[in-house]
Amino acid sequence: MNPTTPSHSPAWVAFTYASFAASAFMVGIGIFLMPVDLSIKGYLIMGFLMLVQSCITMTKTMRDNHESGRLVNRIEDAKAERLLMEVERGSRAA
Repeated sequence: MNPTTPSHSPAWVAFTYASFAASAFMVGIGIFLMPVDLSIKGYLIMGFLMLVQSCITMTKTMRDNHESGRLVNRIEDAKAERLLMEVERGSRAA
């Protein structure tokens, strides 16, 4: 019982970083070129930055919850296996 953790290829990781950078750049250029006051641009930039930060936080939290669930399941499975082995040993001895 040795589950392997899948890892992403370097190309996929580079693609995700490039996609994030390109989308952030495009939103930044869009806000910069908007024909509105500087205070509205600042508000939009702050909203964009908070959105990015909250997306990162939410993704990390979801992954942590998933990983902890996997660990709890493995611990429960190990306890059940140990209990079944003890019951099996007890039935053989009797």
